[in-house]
Amino acid sequence: MHCLAPHFLLLLPLPSASRHALPQAAPAPILLPSHPTQARVAPLHVPSARSPSRAAAPVSDDDEDEEADEEDDDELDIREADADEEYDDEDEEGEEGGEELDEESGGEDEEEGDDGEEEREDVREETAARRRRSEEYKSQRVGKMVAEVREFGEDIIDYNELAGIYDFPIDKFQRQAVQAFLRGSSVVVSAPTSSGKTLIAEAAAVATVARGRRLFYTTPLKALSNQKFRDFRNTFGDHNVGLLTGDSAINKDAQILIMTTEILRNMLYQSVGMTASEGRLFQVDVIVLDEVHYLSDISRGTVWEETVIYCPKEVQLICLSATVANPDELAGWISQIHGKTELVTSNKRPVPLTWHFSKKFVLVPLLDGKGKKMNRKLRMSHFQNLSSKSEFYYVKGKRKLRTNKNEQGNRSPLDISKQVQLSKHELTNMRRSQVPLIRDTLSQLWENDMLPAIWFIFSRRGCDAAVEYLEDCRLLHDCEASEVELELKRFRMQYPDAIRESAVKGLLRGVAAHHAGCLPLWKSFIEELFQRGLVKVVFATETLAAGINMPARTAVISSLSKRIDAGRQLLTPNELFQMAGRAGRRGIDTIGHSVLVQTPYEGPEECCDVIFAGLEPLVSQFTASYGMVLNLLAGSKVTHNQKESDDVKVKRSGRTVEEARKLVEQSFGNYVGSNVMVAAKEELERIQNEIQYLSSEITDESIDRKCREELSEEDYSEISLLQKKLKEEKQMRNELKKRMELERMAAWKSRLEEFESGHLPFMCLQYKDKDSVQHTIPAVFIGSLSSFADQKIVSLVEDDSLGAGKQKVDSEGQQYYPSYYIALSSDNSWCLFTEKWIKAVYKTGLPAVPSAEGGPLPRETLKQLLLHEDMMWDKIAKSEYGSLLCMDGSLDTWSWSLNVPVLNSLSEDDEVERFSQEHQDAVECYKQQRRKISQLKKTIRSTKGFKEFQKIIDMRNFTKEKIERLEARSRRLTRRIRQIEPTGWKEFLQISKVIQEARALDINTQVIYPLGETAAAIRGENELWLAMVLRNKVLLDLKPSQLAAICGSLVSEGIKLRPWKNSSYVYEPSSVVTGVINYLEEQRNSLVDLQEKHGVKIPCEIDAQFAGMVEAWASGLTWREIMMDSAMDDGDLARLLRRTIDLLAQIPKLPDIDPVLQKNAQIACNIMDRVPISELAG
Repeated sequence: MHCLAPHFLLLLPLPSASRHALPQAAPAPILLPSHPTQARVAPLHVPSARSPSRAAAPVSDDDEDEEADEEDDDELDIREADADEEYDDEDEEGEEGGEELDEESGGEDEEEGDDGEEEREDVREETAARRRRSEEYKSQRVGKMVAEVREFGEDIIDYNELAGIYDFPIDKFQRQAVQAFLRGSSVVVSAPTSSGKTLIAEAAAVATVARGRRLFYTTPLKALSNQKFRDFRNTFGDHNVGLLTGDSAINKDAQILIMTTEILRNMLYQSVGMTASEGRLFQVDVIVLDEVHYLSDISRGTVWEETVIYCPKEVQLICLSATVANPDELAGWISQIHGKTELVTSNKRPVPLTWHFSKKFVLVPLLDGKGKKMNRKLRMSHFQNLSSKSEFYYVKGKRKLRTNKNEQGNRSPLDISKQVQLSKHELTNMRRSQVPLIRDTLSQLWENDMLPAIWFIFSRRGCDAAVEYLEDCRLLHDCEASEVELELKRFRMQYPDAIRESAVKGLLRGVAAHHAGCLPLWKSFIEELFQRGLVKVVFATETLAAGINMPARTAVISSLSKRIDAGRQLLTPNELFQMAGRAGRRGIDTIGHSVLVQTPYEGPEECCDVIFAGLEPLVSQFTASYGMVLNLLAGSKVTHNQKESDDVKVKRSGRTVEEARKLVEQSFGNYVGSNVMVAAKEELERIQNEIQYLSSEITDESIDRKCREELSEEDYSEISLLQKKLKEEKQMRNELKKRMELERMAAWKSRLEEFESGHLPFMCLQYKDKDSVQHTIPAVFIGSLSSFADQKIVSLVEDDSLGAGKQKVDSEGQQYYPSYYIALSSDNSWCLFTEKWIKAVYKTGLPAVPSAEGGPLPRETLKQLLLHEDMMWDKIAKSEYGSLLCMDGSLDTWSWSLNVPVLNSLSEDDEVERFSQEHQDAVECYKQQRRKISQLKKTIRSTKGFKEFQKIIDMRNFTKEKIERLEARSRRLTRRIRQIEPTGWKEFLQISKVIQEARALDINTQVIYPLGETAAAIRGENELWLAMVLRNKVLLDLKPSQLAAICGSLVSEGIKLRPWKNSSYVYEPSSVVTGVINYLEEQRNSLVDLQEKHGVKIPCEIDAQFAGMVEAWASGLTWREIMMDSAMDDGDLARLLRRTIDLLAQIPKLPDIDPVLQKNAQIACNIMDRVPISELAG
């Protein structure tokens, strides 16, 4: 196989793929330049865009992956591109010429390639060496400063001293935050991702360590805690940094202690109302809350609020957040409940970010030169104009006609302005034609020197498939590949079970996947290689954007939407900017690149909508829990030892209900509610008053008064008379239009009755969306709704205005009842509609012939398929004559929908004659009335006083537009006010009633019972349920492995089987474990009933599905044995086992637990905590 030159790297194109199959063979090669700087000199040689070699499948995001205990279970959607067109002759000739040139000059290029490799290796080594020198310099400066403070006192600590530990100038926002900290204030920092917020915490840690005090650093994720632990140890030394996790502690008495926010919250429960010197936070000066924007996280946000509420006021808080819309509210809240707090914000990225948009054949800037709006070359109208060279439709008269190429070439601007508005179906097809393959976008990145890149795909299966597709793409030089191979050998020797064998081939070529389906050890390995430049493209799920220090030159967002249970959902601006923020490496790149990709679902318009939508505000997610209620209200124990001193009794005295209420009402949501709601209501009232005033200025009476003032009496009388006549004629026109519409619908009704039997005719439906854009829907007619005997579907329109004949329309003295009909569209959607939405019915259709001899007719088959649907209808248009509703079809209806022809293939001659004489008469009357009105308007324009009258009318129209803008603002404010709801206390009282009835705590006397003691000490989603299980005597007879299985069944929420894996095997639990779970299920049902009685909706889980896997691991099976033919992803099982270990590790520390159970839990924990799932923080 020939190459253009040895300094080029080989990239094999992706083979074509069926919808559910991975590629099997590879066609001819594609060549990529080996040195980034040569990308613009040496062009990329690829086959024709229409060649079969480009028919590889793009990967979609059909399953969402969230590492923080949220999983995916949807299937991968692989689209098969058209592969039946021929190669472009010119491209083939060009490639052949290139090969001849290679043969003539191969020796010289080989030398240049070797020099390029060496030069690139030197640059990479120099960058790594510069980083090491910087870290060493910082570590030395920190040590020197600590020694100086101990010698000369704390007074020498100032901003200049702290800034001097870095060998680069720090940014303005970093300086402001450090200075605020040194003034003794708490600090809220809101700055873009990767802007250097950690430096602020690092400087605070230097000052704190130098003073001989302590600092707690909290993160939302264990992986992030481990990373910070390593980073801080490099700076401060091993003896000064500790790590606290749920099941282990490393140097827990260190001056800098790193932990997850949940652990700090649980520590704070015991110190509420105490000073820092009295409680467990002894000698803690500073708490850093990293990623504090997690406060908006639905499932975990309450932890951050509780931490701020319970934190002693003497402790300084440093809250680090990504950019959000309301950092002032966050700072104001902390200032109110905790103490003086200063806000520091920055919107400037240290590495500027540029937005790009990737289409099939080109990578173009997404925004214009000023970055204020979309690049005009990406507008759909521009694309239509380009597409018109081959085929274009424009409006001429009343019908859409096809023009030939000569006519198109001579079109005037007026003709272009008459382009037909694309229907949703046509728009989707046009977008599909522009969807790039992964290889297309990768080539664009390579040519523009935009690697390394993090490529976000919202599906772990999509990430893995992308790596497989690119296994034959060589992105590494020989020396880099050798280094990766060496690192792999080292990793295999140390962690043989952690190797992800399916990813090795891609890793050796420079591509890798990073998602929750991978083992944590493997993900850490990928992160290390990426940071060293040995991985060029990482396909990752969005969890990688959550604070992990893994910046790249480019961030590629594969789709602007992700699949959720209810369908597809657009990314929020916060999510998009969080991922895009990974682009741009400080000190390495001068610019970062964020690439958005064309998909069938969204194009550049939707991308710009999200980018310019503005950031979302932090929203309180404060909710009460069993642990919160028990820890806040618990007083003396029922098992209280009478010999305890009075001091102990006082210390254990719980807060009153009123005191607890004051704490709960300090939530961020209530702060926003009490301040923002007042301001919002005041602004809403002002807007409504202004709307009321402006509305009074455009009434007929007001316009009449202004006309009298501005016009002479003669001119006023003339125009007034004509306007009155015009108003009457318009009313007549509206009546005639209504009559015309009713006659049209009546004509359709009589014709559709003829099609209730026989063949199924094709038809065309039409409607206008909220933007008044006309859409057409090709479909096949099935029948009227009344023809369905099943009440399930007949009752669908009972709530509609025309349901069950609720509304009668009078047409010339006759009562008319619109009817509902059913059709199946060409895009496999069921349509429910009245005669209002019919544009045309065609003579041709599906024949009334059964698919099999003796089988049901097509009409009956389709009716039965509809009755099996879930009836989740979406109303896409409505009118006084009934609604148009649609619902996605199933796989069974897909083949039927494929037989509905496109509208272009049906001519006007194919249409059924539907115009009755009455309808034609109504149309003629309507036309005559419109001509009459047009003539009357001309008469008014010719009057003497029309010019002044027109000014008054223009002012009225301007006022109407202003009112519309104010009403839009009013609606936004109303929605904002609805979002601001009082949080916490209602749920607190409901939970307290459950606790009282479950005999965990006596609310009145505040005496806590043994069950409550155990529940108060547990970390978990439903602490009361976990305590009930762990205190059950049935667990005492279990072996350690069986106890582990029971604990695993309590924490398996969100863990799912992966149906696309080659096998679906999981270990079954032993009969003993199954029996215990069945016994506990009865207790669970009792607690669920109690929760429902008091309106508590906290999940109460126990699931035996994966208990056997936990039991097998706890019994000593190796990782290879347990994962052989397993239907689980490595990462899923590892996460389940880590959760189980976390719960087991708590049992020996819980109060009032049987020692036998504690011993077995410790044994099980020790057995399970082994490679490859053991957490090796160092």
